[in-house]
Amino acid sequence: MTRTISAARVATLVGDFDRSPAYAGLADALVLLIGDGRITLDTRLPSERELTEALGVSRTTVTRAYAELRDAGYARARQGAGTFTRVPGGRARAHDRALLPRAGDSDAIDLNCAAPSAPPGIAAAYAAAVADLPAYLGGHGYFPAGLPELQRAIAATYDDRGLPTDPDQIMVTPGALAAASIIAQAFTGPGERVLVESPVYPNATDALRHGGARLAAYPVDPDGWDLAAAAAALRQTAPRMAYLIPDFQNPTGHLMTDAQREEYAGHLRRTHTTAIVDEAHQALPLEGQEMPRPFAAHAPDTITIGSASKAYWGGLRLGWIRAPKGMGDRLTRARVSLDLGAPVLEQLVLVRLLADPEILPVNRDRLRGHRDALVGAVREQLPDWSFHVPTGGLALWCRLPGSFGTAVAAEAEARGAIVAPGPVFAVEGGLDSFLRIPWGRPADELTAAVGRLAEAWSVVRERPSGRTPTGRVMVA
Repeated sequence: MTRTISAARVATLVGDFDRSPAYAGLADALVLLIGDGRITLDTRLPSERELTEALGVSRTTVTRAYAELRDAGYARARQGAGTFTRVPGGRARAHDRALLPRAGDSDAIDLNCAAPSAPPGIAAAYAAAVADLPAYLGGHGYFPAGLPELQRAIAATYDDRGLPTDPDQIMVTPGALAAASIIAQAFTGPGERVLVESPVYPNATDALRHGGARLAAYPVDPDGWDLAAAAAALRQTAPRMAYLIPDFQNPTGHLMTDAQREEYAGHLRRTHTTAIVDEAHQALPLEGQEMPRPFAAHAPDTITIGSASKAYWGGLRLGWIRAPKGMGDRLTRARVSLDLGAPVLEQLVLVRLLADPEILPVNRDRLRGHRDALVGAVREQLPDWSFHVPTGGLALWCRLPGSFGTAVAAEAEARGAIVAPGPVFAVEGGLDSFLRIPWGRPADELTAAVGRLAEAWSVVRERPSGRTPTGRVMVA
C-alpha cells in the first residue's frame, strides 16, 4: 500500500519556514521532517500544484524545493507516480555490520535492541546546536564533568522530581554504559562483591565485571521484586554495592513503588551497601502516571545513572552520573583513565532537548502506540505466552510454557525476526522460558515480527529446534 501525506498536513508540519529564499527554507524544513520521521520513508509527497495552493507560495518555490530534496538524497521521483521520500543511502543506512552482519539481515526485523528511532524534533535540535558550537571552538573542548550549562539542566530535572541537586553533582558521560564503567572503575576492585538483579541488562553487569567485581544475583520475579530475597542476599553476600533498575526494569518492565524503594533503602543501610541505580528508562512512563520519587531520595548515598539515549535517541550518546556530594574528585580520576569527556555538540543538543517541553510527551505517545500494537499482536497470535503490560519503558518480558526461549529465538531468526532469549539476561544461568520483545519499531514491523515469532513457536513446540543462536551483539 502506498503511503501518502496531504498538502494540508505538510503545510502544518513545515509551519513558518524560512523564506529567504523560500525554496531553500521549504527544502530545509522538509529535510528535517523526513530525518525526524514525521514524514516517513517511502511516502508520496503532495503534488507541486497541491502544495503550492496549501502553502500560498509560487509553483517555482515548490518545484525548486523538491529538486533540492532530490539532489540531497531525501526524495526521488517515480515516473508517473510522484515524488517519494527517502534518506541518503536508503534503508540499509540503519544497519551496523556489528549488529546485523549476516546474509539476508537487511530484511530482518531487529528486535534485539530495545531502542526506538528518533522522535520529532531531534534533527532540529542538532541544527540549532551547530549554531551554538562556534562559541566553544576557541577552547580545548575537553569537559570531563560536562558542559556547565548541561550540568545545570540535568540537575534541574532532579530538582523538579523532588531531589535537590547541585550542578557539580552531575558528570556527563558518553552514555549510561560509560557511566557504569566509570563507577566500577572508581568504587570497585578485584574480588569485591556487587549485588545485581536477575534478569538484568547484561552490558551493565559486564561493565561492573570489568572492574574486577564479583557479581551475586537475586531474582526479579515475573510479578516484581522479592524484597525479602534482596534483604537475604544483602546479608549473606555483604556486597560493597548493589546495582538495580527500579524504573521500568530492563527486561521485565517493572516499576518499583515508593514504599518498595523505602524498604529496599532500609536493607541497604543495614548492610552498609551503596546503591547504583540505573534510571535509563525513567523518562518513559506511558500512561501519564506520576512517577515515584528518585531512589536517591530514599537512600541519599545512592549513585544514580541517567541516559538521554532511551528518552530521546540512541544516536545521542549521552548519559550522566548523579553522585552524592564529595564523590566528584574520585569519579573524575576514574573517568580520565577511560575518556576525557563527551562530545561538545551532543551536549549542546541535549541542552536544547531538555529545554523543550514538547518532545518527550510526543515521543511517549508514539511509544505507547507501539506498545499497544505489540501487546495486541502477541495476545492474538501467541495466546499461550504470558506477560504483564508495563506502564512504561521499552519491552515486553514474555514467558513461554516451557524452556524454549533459546530455540524460539533461533527459529525466529531464521525467519527474519531477531529477539533476545531469557538466558542473555540471566546473571547465573537459566531463564530459558522467557523472551524479551521491545516495542521500539513501528507498529507494522512489530505485527510482522510477532507473526514470524508465532511461526517459530509453532515449529518449536512440536519439535524443539536444533538451531543454535548466532551470538548477536546486544546493545540496548
